[in-house]
Amino acid sequence: MTFDKRIVRWLLAAAFVVAALPAAQAQGGRGFWHQEWTVDGGDSIALVHVLPVYVFSRPVDLRRYRRLVDAVKKVYPIAKIAKAKMADMEEELCRLPTKKAQKEYIKQVYDEIKAEYTPVLKRMTRTQGRVLLKLIDRETEYTAYEVLKEFRGGFVAGFWQGISKIFGQNLKSEYDKEGEDRMIEQIVVYYEAGLLR
Repeated sequence: MTFDKRIVRWLLAAAFVVAALPAAQAQGGRGFWHQEWTVDGGDSIALVHVLPVYVFSRPVDLRRYRRLVDAVKKVYPIAKIAKAKMADMEEELCRLPTKKAQKEYIKQVYDEIKAEYTPVLKRMTRTQGRVLLKLIDRETEYTAYEVLKEFRGGFVAGFWQGISKIFGQNLKSEYDKEGEDRMIEQIVVYYEAGLLR
């Protein structure tokens, strides 16, 4: 009886993989798998690389992971907007002739961002704020501290770094997709591929 159950499980797993291949191929190799081909003795052999799947032994770890997924889903679009706004800002700053005009432009953009995103940021949890700082570094290749220092000055950046330290955050934290932030990176890949609900 157990032998039959193993065969049924194996067939279901094989059916899942076969069903997933055309959908994944339509995504252009993005998402939960990456496919390569190799030729061995005149035969084409598919090499399928599957990203790791996390298995949690404790319910609390699963809840933390789900909280992290929810945080990425909420703040990743904001990080993408930050990247676009920063690129536009840098381009416009290069066009402005004087330091005074640049400072006025920075103040104008700062006021716009503050008016638009203050209500959103006030409703964020600490986890969402921490993930947002990491994703801003991922998208812009600047830490939040460097962004503040560049556009608002060293004093303002130092002030907000001190405030963030009080609340257990760090504006200087860098994104490490191979190390401590690999789980966030995997969630972002799933999100970009449209695999998260």
